[in-house]
Amino acid sequence: MFKIGDFSRLSMVSVKALRYYDERRLLRPARVDEETGYRYYSTDQLMRLNRILALKDMGLSLEQIALLLDQEPTPDQIRGMLRLKQIELHQQLIEGQARLTRIEAWLQAFEQEVTMPAYDVILKKVEPIRVAQTRGTAPSMEQIGLTLDSLFDQTLNYIGQHGATITGPAITVYYDSEFREHDINVGACMPFTGSLNDGEQVKVVELPAIETVASVVHHGSFSTLNQAYGAILKWIEANGYRINGFTRELNLEYERGGDQSKFVTEVQFPVEKS
Repeated sequence: MFKIGDFSRLSMVSVKALRYYDERRLLRPARVDEETGYRYYSTDQLMRLNRILALKDMGLSLEQIALLLDQEPTPDQIRGMLRLKQIELHQQLIEGQARLTRIEAWLQAFEQEVTMPAYDVILKKVEPIRVAQTRGTAPSMEQIGLTLDSLFDQTLNYIGQHGATITGPAITVYYDSEFREHDINVGACMPFTGSLNDGEQVKVVELPAIETVASVVHHGSFSTLNQAYGAILKWIEANGYRINGFTRELNLEYERGGDQSKFVTEVQFPVEKS
């Protein structure tokens, strides 16, 4: 029989860990001295301890290890548990590789610019949202601002006339599947609450949920928004994604005719792994 300190040296497992395994009833001492409280272990327990360490090294929780050691699960249950852990570890590898790719992109940006990147691209899920929308076509990129002003005026006026309440920032949806310099199809959307039916031009629609969007926030004038687009498109390509839906712009801070340096615009691209 070995005192806990001797068993710790023999097994190369800390005394603290042995006491914790005792508390969790994973590895009880072979004997506990009633007078001193000293824990004693036998060499026969090394096999069980090594099994605990091997399963823990695979990433199994102590609860799962206890189930495997003490409750005699069926082979199917054991295989199921290990396969779930296999799937979990595989997903962690994928996520780790994605983080590594993003770090490499940052390092590349530092090497080229010697400064922090101007834009931080993040991935997130977008929930569905009910909006009043007026769709139209901008004759050219130069006229897209005037076109959207007119479309948003129609949307806002319709909401106000029918007693609904605006609940979020204006959203522009670009409905072309690829970049166009002319005849650009857009939707001017306003989230709202209240009772609102379709009008002749303004329609009530639900912008669908998007499982993954690449998002970037731009501070400043719309005239420099192309810089945000350049950053997000570069990120999408560098990180192995592809665009799989319509681009959205959210006017988080905007006042028509206001100080453009204070404008805040979020650009969202629906994406999926290539």
